[in-house]
Amino acid sequence: MTQSPPTRRRGRPRRGLASVAGVFGELLITAGVFVFLFLGWQLWLNDLIVGDEQRTEAIAFGRELGTAAQPQAPATPSAGFGEPVVAAPSADTVRFANIYVPRFGGDYVRTIAEGVGAADVLQSGVGHYPDTQMPGEVGNFAVAAHRTTYGAPFNRIAELVVGDRIFVQTADGWYTYVFRSTEYVLPTGIGVLEPVPQAPGAAATERLITMTSCNPLLSSAERIIAYGVLDQWQPASAGPPEELAALGLGGA
Repeated sequence: MTQSPPTRRRGRPRRGLASVAGVFGELLITAGVFVFLFLGWQLWLNDLIVGDEQRTEAIAFGRELGTAAQPQAPATPSAGFGEPVVAAPSADTVRFANIYVPRFGGDYVRTIAEGVGAADVLQSGVGHYPDTQMPGEVGNFAVAAHRTTYGAPFNRIAELVVGDRIFVQTADGWYTYVFRSTEYVLPTGIGVLEPVPQAPGAAATERLITMTSCNPLLSSAERIIAYGVLDQWQPASAGPPEELAALGLGGA
């Protein structure tokens, strides 16, 4: 009896397609894992490393500021220190101050440089908006920093609580601001930089600090604004405020 030739089994092409789809799926999963790991590195571990480097640089710069301080007659808080000394604006990208925010961590300190346009300023710390006032000056001392990436100096800006202290150190001395309120604006909301925030043309009577950053986290859809008002100032010769002295900060 003649046997008919075996028929080809159907389904092999489907199995091949399934195999290709499986490999492709595994590649997508692997790519997803790498993306996740990269984001973890960029948004967490890298920020920790860069933030620590920024803190180390700021501590060293604080010592430089203390060394550069002009000799002054000894003074005591009870006698008062008079009007705050106001320095002339620095050249673009030049560091001129440190900022200490205990709410952001007991050892938190970052440098402040002039300008917010040059990438390297906001990649290395906090930037000062040109044409806004200087520390201790009547009006609005406005600064900006990242909330994520580049060390994320203002990562915890939304955690500020009314009454929190914000310390600014220059070669002239120490300016203690007290956090007052938070506001959220669009990126076009430049009214926050006015001498009296959101009141163009108004005459300033207070000495303010305005801290700005992107909001929400991982987005630049809007800006988070933190306002503070000057509470006291003391010359470099008086040493750092007690709260910072107790933490061993200040470069004194």
